[in-house]
Amino acid sequence: MTRKDLLTPVGITIGFIMVIFGIMSNAGFSGLTSFIQASSIIIVLGGLMAALLVNFNMNEMKLTFRVTKEAFKKSDMNLRELISLFVQLSERARREGLLALEAELDEVEDPFIKKGILLAVDGIEPEVINDIMNAEVVAVEERHQRGRAIIEKAGEYAPAWGMIGTLIGLVLMLQSLSTPEDLGPKMAVALLTTFYGTLLANLVFLPMAGKLENKTDQEVFMKQVIIEGVIGVQSGQNPKILEEKLSAFLSEEDKSFEEEQQEDSLGEAANEA
Repeated sequence: MTRKDLLTPVGITIGFIMVIFGIMSNAGFSGLTSFIQASSIIIVLGGLMAALLVNFNMNEMKLTFRVTKEAFKKSDMNLRELISLFVQLSERARREGLLALEAELDEVEDPFIKKGILLAVDGIEPEVINDIMNAEVVAVEERHQRGRAIIEKAGEYAPAWGMIGTLIGLVLMLQSLSTPEDLGPKMAVALLTTFYGTLLANLVFLPMAGKLENKTDQEVFMKQVIIEGVIGVQSGQNPKILEEKLSAFLSEEDKSFEEEQQEDSLGEAANEA
């Protein structure tokens, strides 16, 4: 299950607000309008799109919008909840057999977990399950890397096209030395294209690529936990042992939280007694 990640739009918005504030605090509203230059925008955005079309094929370009949307989403999957799920599945498998787990699949939304449990129910050997599911993890990493490459290249090309616009502006400016009134607008083209390209790269494209990489690492990590859980259930591990094994993936903060919950539960039980 996924929901909107508000930090991405908030971060981008704050970045633009800081830039606008920096301009207006020194030059007022008139200074802000001087930073809007249509020709500079066209050079950066048009050149960036042209470079991406040269670098990638059409199928890869179609991924751009889908990949971009992923930077504005986050998964609701919680590691503690995942461990609890596999402990529950292990208890039922030991009590009623692996075939009984098919009834649990209706409540499971994650297709990767469903696939693993179905492999376990079919009696596939743990080594084979590990190979099949790890192959899917590798495929996910590869797909994410290809999609992320578009955003990363945009972060590389945007400043370069800003510099190209700067060179264009400088050439035009040098050709107009005899007419001083033309120097200002042409210098604006020269400087603003670099400004636009650098701003887009360092506020939008590169941070988004970094977030997508972090999301991939997190997804791969969760899938590794799922693989360990599925193999533990399939091999009939004791639920307590499986819980201890999967708890090794928890951060120190999560482990402390678990210990506090256990202490609270013991305290409540003692009070009831």
